[in-house]
Amino acid sequence: MRFSSFAVESGGLGPEVRVWGESDALVVSAPLPGVLRVRLFPEARANSLGFPRLGVKRSFALRPDLPAGLDLTVTEEGADLRVQGDGVTLRLDRVTGAWEVLGAAGEVLERALAWSGEAPTQRPALDAERFNLRRTRLNLDAPDGALYLGFGERVGPLDKRGMHLTFWNTDCFPHHTETDPLYVSVPFTTVLRGGRAHGVFVDESWRMEVDVARAHPHELRWASSGPELDVFVLAGPGPADVLRRYADLTGYAPMPPLWALGSAQSRWGYRTADDLRAVIQGYRDRNLPLDSVYVDIDYMDAYKVWTVSGANFPDLRAFVKEAGAQGVKLVPIVDPGVKLEAGYDVYEEATRGDHLVRTARGDVLVGEVWPDPAVFPDFTRPEVVAWWADRHRFFADAGIQGQWNDMNEPACFSLRQPRETEGKTLPYDARHGTRTHLEVHNAYANGMSEASRLGYAKFSPQIRPWVLTRAGYAGIQRHATVWTGDNTATWSHLALSLPMIQGLGLSGIPFAAADVGGFAGDTTGELLARWYQAAVGYAFLRNHAALGTADQEPWRFGEAVTDVIRAALELRYRLLPHLYTLSQGATRTALPVMRPLALHWPADEDAAREDTQYLLGEGLMVAPVLRAGHRRRLVYLPAGDWAPVFNLSPSGPVVAGGQHVVADAPLDTLPLYLRAGTAVPVTEAAPHTTSARWAALSWLVHVGPQGFTGEVFEDDGDGPVGGRLTRLTGERDGTRLTIRQGAPGDAGEAGREVTLHLLGLEGARDAQGAELGRAGSALRLTLPADGQPVTLHLGGAGTTP
Repeated sequence: MRFSSFAVESGGLGPEVRVWGESDALVVSAPLPGVLRVRLFPEARANSLGFPRLGVKRSFALRPDLPAGLDLTVTEEGADLRVQGDGVTLRLDRVTGAWEVLGAAGEVLERALAWSGEAPTQRPALDAERFNLRRTRLNLDAPDGALYLGFGERVGPLDKRGMHLTFWNTDCFPHHTETDPLYVSVPFTTVLRGGRAHGVFVDESWRMEVDVARAHPHELRWASSGPELDVFVLAGPGPADVLRRYADLTGYAPMPPLWALGSAQSRWGYRTADDLRAVIQGYRDRNLPLDSVYVDIDYMDAYKVWTVSGANFPDLRAFVKEAGAQGVKLVPIVDPGVKLEAGYDVYEEATRGDHLVRTARGDVLVGEVWPDPAVFPDFTRPEVVAWWADRHRFFADAGIQGQWNDMNEPACFSLRQPRETEGKTLPYDARHGTRTHLEVHNAYANGMSEASRLGYAKFSPQIRPWVLTRAGYAGIQRHATVWTGDNTATWSHLALSLPMIQGLGLSGIPFAAADVGGFAGDTTGELLARWYQAAVGYAFLRNHAALGTADQEPWRFGEAVTDVIRAALELRYRLLPHLYTLSQGATRTALPVMRPLALHWPADEDAAREDTQYLLGEGLMVAPVLRAGHRRRLVYLPAGDWAPVFNLSPSGPVVAGGQHVVADAPLDTLPLYLRAGTAVPVTEAAPHTTSARWAALSWLVHVGPQGFTGEVFEDDGDGPVGGRLTRLTGERDGTRLTIRQGAPGDAGEAGREVTLHLLGLEGARDAQGAELGRAGSALRLTLPADGQPVTLHLGGAGTTP
C-alpha cells in the first residue's frame, strides 16, 4: 500500500489533499474546526474509471449548506505525510498506509491499524443475472478502557463495546432486547477514554457492519458494501463538544411545536372520527391532559396514501377543527407505499413523472405493504422529494399540522418480481436512479421526511410542523423526530427504552422517545403507570398500542392507576417550561432533551455506564422505577450536592453526590433529584398546552455554595421561532444572595413577579422570620427583566429584599 504521490487541490467541499499509490488512494480535508475527513479508496484503480482522480461524493447526511472547508498545511517527514487542519492533524505512513489523527495538543484521537478493499466481484443472484458487491474495511485501535456510545438506534447497554452491529434499517414487529438491526442507522460513535471524548463518523449509507471490540478485543472493525469509506474524526474534549461538531456537519434539529410535547394518545385500531371523539372525551371527563390524538392506517381509503375514508371520516376538515376547539391536534400516519391502481391520482402522477423505484431490469418495482400491489417513490431524487412535498396540500387544506411517517425503512412484505432481499424490504439491486438499493436503503426515510417538512413549509408556513419518523440515517434530525418503533408491553422494554433513547441522543438525534405502555402485547396497570413516570422526560409522550391488544388508555385499569397516571401527566405539564427550554437548546447545541449521565460526567465511570436514570439538563435527575413490584430503587448521584424533589416537591435533606443512594418510590412516586446550583422553571398543570409564554411561572431552586443558574425559553409555542431566552441567576457571597433575570442591558419585557422555591438555605430566614430552604417554603419577588439585581440577606435574624 505504498503511496508515492500526493496533490493539494480544490475539491467538492474546499481544499483537500489527494494521496495515491499503485492501487489505493485517500483524500484528506478539514470541513470544520476540530473535524478531519479521510476518504479511503482501497482498490481505487479497479473501482474508479478516473483514477487517480476520484469522484465527488453526494452525502445523504451532510447538511446541504455546509461551508467550504478549511485550509490545510502539508509537510513531509521521511515516510510520514502530515496534513494539518484547525486543531486536528492526520499523520500518514506512506509505506504501510496506517494513519492516525492527532488533536490540538498532539494527543492521538484515532489510530487506523489497517484498511483494505476488494475489486468489483460478481456472484450469482437468485436468477441468471449477476450483481456486483464490493467490500471495504477499516480497523481502528480500540484501547483498553475506551467506551463506545451511540451508533444510532440500538438495544443493549449505553456502552456498545463487545457488540457486533449492523447498519441496515429493518422493519421489526416486534423487536426484542437482543434484536439487531433496528430502524435507524447512524454510523457515528462518541468514544470516551480517561474522561475525554472524540467522535468517529463513517458516512456510508451502504449496508455496513461494525465489530465493537468483540471478535478482536482491541479493534473497532468497520466493513461496508460500498467502494469507499468516508471517515470523519471529531475532536472533543467533552461529549458535548463532539455532539456539537457532529451537528455542525449534519445539521441541527428544528424546534418542535409546544403541543407536540404534551400528552398524546394513539392506537392502531382507532378507525373513525367517533372513535377519536370518545378518546378525547375520555381524557377530558377524567381531567387527564391531552394535546394530540394519532390515527393509524384505517383513516385511509383502502390504505391509499393521501386519501381519507369517507365512511370513517366523512368530513376530515370539520373533525380537525372540532378537535382543535378542545385543544387537541390530529396526527395521521403516512406510509411511502403507493397503491398500484389505475385512476388513483397519486399512482398516476408517480408513473407519469417517473418517480418510482425500479428493478434491476428497469421495470417499476412492485411489492406489497398495506396496499397490495404497491409501488415505491424514489426519495433519493430531488424532483421526487418535491413531488411528495406537494402532496401535503391535502393535509394543509384539512388543517393538519403534523404526521408520523411509518414503514419507511422501506418495509415491503412481498415482491411481484422475487429478488434477493434482507428482511422485509426492497432487493439489493433495486434501482434508485443510478444507485442501487444496497447503497440508499438506510437513507430512504431521510428523503421522505425532508419532503414532509418542505410540504408544510410550502402550504402551512405559519405553523411549526411536527414530523415523526420510524426510520432514518445520519442527518435525519434535520427533518424529523424519531420514535423507537414497535416495542412490547413488558418491563424489559420499559427499561430498554432509556438506553435506546439516550443512545439516539448521543447519535445526534436530540428528539426521540418510545411508545408508552408498549405497542405489542397487553400492558398492565402497574407497568403503564411506571411507564408514564419514566416518560416524564421523553422528548415527546405518546401512548400507542397495536390492533388486537388490550386497551391501554390511562383509565382502563381502575381509578387508583388512573390517579397515578394523572399525577405523572400533570408532573410533565408542570415541567413543560423546562422541557421546552431544553428543546430550544437542542436546536442550538445538539444536546438531547433526555441526557445520559455520561454526557456531563464522562470521567466518572459509574456515571458513564449508568443507563437506568437520566438527566433533564445538567441538574435535574430522573430515576424511575423500572421493575415490577418494586417500591424502591438504587440511584447513582454524581459529584455535587443533590436535593430530593420527588414528584417535584422537596422530599428530604440534601445528599452528597459521588455515591449510590436508595430512593423510596411507592407506585405514586417518581424519584427526582436537583443538583446544587440548578434552577428549574415550572408552571401549573393544564388540560392542554396553549402558549409558551408562561403566565404562571415559578422556579424550583437548589442554591449551591456559589449560587444558582437556570434558563427559560418563551415564545408563542408555534410558528416561526423568535422568542426570548431568560436567564435566572443567583450569586451567593456569604450571607448575600444576588438574584437577576435577563441580562444587563436587556431591553426585554417588564419585570414579572416570580415565585422561588429555595432549597439549600437551611438556617436562613426571610423578612418575616420564616426559615428558607425548608419543604413548602416559597419566596415571591418581582425581578426586573433587564438584569438589575435584587439582593437577599441570608441572616438568621431575617432576610430583607
